Amino acid sequence: MSDDAAVVADGSISTKKAVPLTTIRNGRIAADPRSGRGRDAEPDPGRGPAVTIAVGVRDGVLLPSRVVAEAATRISVAERDSDAFRVVRAERAMAEAAALEERDDLDVLPLAGVPIAVEHGALFAGEPVPWGSVAAADHPVVARLRGAGAVVVGLVAGGEFGRWGTNDGAGPVVRNPWNSTRNAGGPAAAAVAAGLVPVAHGSDGLGSVRVAAACCGVFGIKPGCYTGAAASPALVENGVLATTVQDAALALSVLAARPNLAEVDPPGRLRIALAVDPPSRLVHVDRHWTAAARRAASVAAAAGHLVETTTLPYGNALFEVFLRWLAVGAREAPALPQSARLSRRTRLQLALGRMVHQSQLICPAQIDRVEARLLEFFDRYDVVITPTLAAPPPTARAWHSRNRPAPLLGGARFAPFTSLWNLVGWPAASVPMGMHPSSGTPVAAQLAGPPGSESTLLRLAAQLETRHPWQRTAP
Repeated sequence: MSDDAAVVADGSISTKKAVPLTTIRNGRIAADPRSGRGRDAEPDPGRGPAVTIAVGVRDGVLLPSRVVAEAATRISVAERDSDAFRVVRAERAMAEAAALEERDDLDVLPLAGVPIAVEHGALFAGEPVPWGSVAAADHPVVARLRGAGAVVVGLVAGGEFGRWGTNDGAGPVVRNPWNSTRNAGGPAAAAVAAGLVPVAHGSDGLGSVRVAAACCGVFGIKPGCYTGAAASPALVENGVLATTVQDAALALSVLAARPNLAEVDPPGRLRIALAVDPPSRLVHVDRHWTAAARRAASVAAAAGHLVETTTLPYGNALFEVFLRWLAVGAREAPALPQSARLSRRTRLQLALGRMVHQSQLICPAQIDRVEARLLEFFDRYDVVITPTLAAPPPTARAWHSRNRPAPLLGGARFAPFTSLWNLVGWPAASVPMGMHPSSGTPVAAQLAGPPGSESTLLRLAAQLETRHPWQRTAP
C-alpha cells in the first residue's frame, strides 16, 4: 500500500495505482524504483516473496543457510522494538538450513529454504508449549511445512489462550508496523508486514488471521474446516499470512496437502455479492472500512465479474458465536499445568463459559439454522465481499490488564464480520485495499465463500492484487 492507494471515501477506484515494494521478474526480485535501490542492487534474499526464494533455492541460485541467516538477523534487530517472537530459533534454524542444502530432493520441495514463523500454540518438537511443558512431536501444521522444505526461524506469540482480538497476553504489546501507536492485531501478521519473514502460520478462531492481516496490510486466509491441517477446538482453523496472494496460496496448498491450491490464475466470471451492512444494528462501521469493501467490489466488477449489492442473512449468528467463544476450552482450562497464570479477564471469560455449558445454551441445531440461510444465499452467489473490520486497530496497550466487562464485547464491535465464517467452518480471506487516512494503518476487504471455495477465493484475491497492488511490507 502507498499514499496513492488510499481508500476513496465513496469506494470508487482511484486512477492512481499503488506500486508494489518488489515485483518478480523472471524468477528474480526486482526492487521498487521508489525504494532508492537500483535494479542491479542485490536484495535481501530472505524478504521474499516466498515463491521467489523457493525457486532460487531449487535452482541453486540461493543457499538456504544464507536466506535463513538474513531472516534471523532481521528478527534479532527488529525484536528490540516489535516483540512479535516468543522463541527465535536462530542456531537451530541455521543447522536445519545447512542440512537442507545437503538434500538431493530440493527440486520437489515447494517451500525449499523459505524462512517462516509459526504461531506458538502449534506444537513444535523440542520447544516449550504455552501453558505446558516441552512438545514431544510436531503438530501436523509444523510437520507439513517442514516437510515441504520451509525453515521455521521462530515461534510468534499467540493471544492468551487464543481468545482475544488484539492477541495480547502478559508479554509486551505487539505494535503495528505501519503505526506503532496502534495494535498489530496479531504478531504473525506483524512479523510478515515488517518483512521479517515472507510467510507465517496463524490459528484463526473468530477471525484472528484475517483480523491481524487487515490491521497490518498483508493477505490472510482461513480455509474451511475440512481443508487445512488438523485444527484445534471448534471455531478454529489453521491459516496463513503472506505479503502476496501467491505466497499464501503456496503455503496453504502445503497445509492442505492440495497442490492445486497454489494455482492462482484468474477465475471465470463470478457472481459476487457486496454486503457492507454489519451483522448487528449495535455495530457501527467506519466509512473507510466500508469503502474498502466497495473498492474491492469495484475492482472485481472492472475485471468482468457480476457484482450486486445485497445483505447477508446473519440472523442471530453473532450471538451464537459469542456463546461458543465463551464456552470453547472452558471445561479443559482448569487442567492446564499453569492455568493460575491466566489473566483475570480470561479467567472471567472461562467461568462464564462453564455457565454456558451448565445451562445447555448451545447445540448443533443453532449452527444448522445459520448454515441453512447461508446455503440459500450462496445459491445466487459464488463469493461475498464485506469489510474485514469495522474500525482501525485499537491503541497499542496492555488490553489483557483491563478487567472491566468492556473487553469481553470489544472484539464484536471491532471485528463483527469475521466470526460468522468460523461458526459455520467456511473459508474466508482478507485482502489489503488501501490506507485509513486517520489511523495511518491499512484497510481491507473480506472475501468469503461456501465450503470448498478456497481456490475461488485465492484466484479472485490474486486478480484483485494484480489490478490493485499493495506495498508488500511496511516502511
